[in-house]
Amino acid sequence: MALLVEIHVPLTPTPNLPPEAYPLPWIEQVEDFLVDLEEEGAAESYDSGTSFGEHFVFFLTGADEAGLLAASSRVATLDGVPAGAFALVTHTEQADMGTGRRVDLPIGAAACALG
Repeated sequence: MALLVEIHVPLTPTPNLPPEAYPLPWIEQVEDFLVDLEEEGAAESYDSGTSFGEHFVFFLTGADEAGLLAASSRVATLDGVPAGAFALVTHTEQADMGTGRRVDLPIGAAACALG
């Protein structure tokens, strides 16, 4: 059983896009960022992101809690990512998505320095 952090981002369309544009370009931006995190060795994507209720959820593992929350906080502060993101701290054996200890994102600078 490994530590897992779910990053929940509101499914809020990006404002002021052309009518034919994909309304959620920040999803791909976050996915690219998660690839970069893996290359840095900071964290690993656990699974593909998915819609869950009114949020899009990304999954991180491969680090201690402080590191995963620091990485989650970095995701929440990327340009274009909607406000209101939060993390759920859980584990890979958890049967139900959307359960765990909630941490609002971004976390404070002191906590980020731990990761």
